[in-house]
This record gives sequence, structure tokens and C-alpha cells, in this order.
Amino acid sequence: MLELIRYTEKINNLLERYGVKFGIYKNNVFHEQLFPFDCIPRIITKKEFDYLNRGLIQRVDALNAFLKDIYSEKKIVKDGVIPEEFIFSSSGYSIECENILPPKGIYSHISGIDLVQAKDGTWYVLEDNLRIPSGASYPMIARELCRKASPLTYRNNQIEDNRDYAQLLKEVMDHVNTGGINAIF
Repeated sequence: MLELIRYTEKINNLLERYGVKFGIYKNNVFHEQLFPFDCIPRIITKKEFDYLNRGLIQRVDALNAFLKDIYSEKKIVKDGVIPEEFIFSSSGYSIECENILPPKGIYSHISGIDLVQAKDGTWYVLEDNLRIPSGASYPMIARELCRKASPLTYRNNQIEDNRDYAQLLKEVMDHVNTGGINAIF
């Protein structure tokens, strides 16, 4: 990993050159900034990863159940859990989806769940991104640039390979495909 530290500036320059940016809203104003690259990896044990993975699957299932409910029976509104205006005033709510059940009941095919870890080691969900979860693209480009800058880092360390992401995404889309053409845009 020490070799990778030497290439941090080079990798950050490449990220800037390729325009790897993300946007945030601050005081209702959109600000675009470069994706921050940290050359020191966060090491997650298999046990911890498996724990997080189970929780994320459960969360995505719950989010899909929530979407199914608000576009059909609206029990969550009828039971007074969420006020009706909270749902109907949301910019993400699409009236056109009322009473439509997508293939296999999956409303969110790709979900970006942002996690943060507290100093005590507890994991928290920062936010759920169901509209346009772009988060996968950041580590993919950062890893690709790291491989180019320091190939030995990836040969000499046990680092999970993420280069099959496009294939995994295709499999997810194939799972719900009803005969059309998969399109990601």
C-alpha cells in the first residue's frame, strides 16, 4: 500500500483531468467538486462485510416494500405513519406509477445506500439514493487509475475486484427483463 501513497497526487490529478466530480447542495445552492481520493483503503473484514451486506439487502427490500405500498394500498398513510402530503409533494413521486406493479415487484433496481462509520465502529446510513445512484462509478474509476499508477498494489494485496460491475448490473437488469432491451441512461 505504501507504493500507492506515492501516487496519490498523480491519481488526484487524473481524477481532475477526467472530470470525476460530484455535486452537493449547500444552502440550497448546487456546488460541484472533485471526487476526493484517499489512497489509504478502508479495510472491511469478510465478517463485517457480510453483516453490512445482509443489512443492505434488508434495507433495499424494505424500500421496495415502501414503494409498493405508496403506489398501491397506501397503508402507511392510512395507518398514520407518514402524512399523505409528505408522499404526494415529493419530487420523486410519480403519479403515473399508481397501481402499477413492476416485474417481480422490484421498484428500485439499483440502490445507492451511503454508509458512514462512527468512531466507535457503528455503521449508519447517511442516505438512500434510489433515483440516480451514481456512487459505483467513483470507486470504479479510482480503482482503475490506481491499477494504472500502482499495479503491484493490486497484485500483492487481497483487494476485492470490482471490474465485473457492468456484468453484475446486466444480470440485475436481465432478472427483471420482460422481453425488452435493457437500457441504462
